[in-house]
Amino acid sequence: MRLKSPPTILDIEASGFGSASFPIEVGVKRHDGARFCRLIQPYKWWTHWDKEAELLHGLTRQTLHEHGVQGASVCHDLNVFLNDQTVYSDGWVVDYPWLIKLYAAAGVAMTFKLSALEYILSESQMQTWHEVKTQLLAQQSGSRHRASVDAELIQQTFISTAAGAKLPFAR
Repeated sequence: MRLKSPPTILDIEASGFGSASFPIEVGVKRHDGARFCRLIQPYKWWTHWDKEAELLHGLTRQTLHEHGVQGASVCHDLNVFLNDQTVYSDGWVVDYPWLIKLYAAAGVAMTFKLSALEYILSESQMQTWHEVKTQLLAQQSGSRHRASVDAELIQQTFISTAAGAKLPFAR
């Protein structure tokens, strides 16, 4: 696949790791460099909370209640920001169900498509992905594990591995 620019990347942080978990933050790094990040105020029926996940992303339920945005607003803002494009996730298997859970709870139709990043990676990118991502993460020194930071890291890994593979796209 020939890309004219880096792909738009979406990442989600969640309340836990299983199917009962729910999205608590969505972050996007768009192809043009623009960023989107929202904390999500949990719906009353979203009760699952995993302390290990909290330690990983550093967000408490209290923080979400105080600073989170209502789900419908997050969905509408995300639809506008992504403007009907295809966006990519390196954790599609978990990010997609969380996104569907958010949009279903909000009663909002998703107007963009989320696809697995693997669909647009070359074989050589896949071979060097983990090593390059680890190196880029080490350069961040002290960056928090949050959705928008992770989306940027994933996009930078794509750019770096594409450059190594000589894939054509403009930065």
